Amino acid sequence: MYPSIQKLTPKNIYLKKCFGSKPFRLLDVGAGNHSASKTKKLFPNCEYHGIDLDKSYQNDPSDFDAMTAFYEMDLTKLDYKMIPDNYFDFVRMAHVVEHLKNGDEVVKHLIPKLKQGGCFYIEYPGARSTKLPSMRGTLNFYDDPTHVRIYSVKELQAIFESGGCRVISSGVRRNAAYLITMPLRILGSWARGRKLQGNIFWDLMGFAEFLFVQKIR
Repeated sequence: MYPSIQKLTPKNIYLKKCFGSKPFRLLDVGAGNHSASKTKKLFPNCEYHGIDLDKSYQNDPSDFDAMTAFYEMDLTKLDYKMIPDNYFDFVRMAHVVEHLKNGDEVVKHLIPKLKQGGCFYIEYPGARSTKLPSMRGTLNFYDDPTHVRIYSVKELQAIFESGGCRVISSGVRRNAAYLITMPLRILGSWARGRKLQGNIFWDLMGFAEFLFVQKIR
């Protein structure tokens, strides 16, 4: 009915802008939900490395076949010795940091994994989300009981800059493709007899914030 939403996600749009069809090394922080298979389908020349707390979180053998490496770890322990430094062209961390009480330290410790010139994309529910209506599928920050801390562009920008990065773009996520296809997604849910999910309205309501940065030293 409408273009694959997976192809339109901001984290994939930034990968496309940075690399197109060229080879690159990706560290995906939060590698569940079949992320490896989906990423490799869109970017077959990607060397995919994933991090997650539980390797069985909505992954199957095809996902692990798509990975070069998988790091099963508790990010809050800040022990990332098994992950190579100065190795990755891109680190992405979409809707993970809000689940971590020490996410500021986690981000600080992940920056060294980037090569000079590499990029980092992070996305999370902003303070605005605490004032949105509650909805199935999360529209208000507190709809998800595993959300533990609110972060801000200002806080994260300071961390990235102290780690030798410059911010290329940041702010409230407003994905044009998501906004355009929102009516079709609503109709598609109704046609399938499904209840509407809050994430359909994220871009309209300004639920999420993001930073896209580049390591310059």
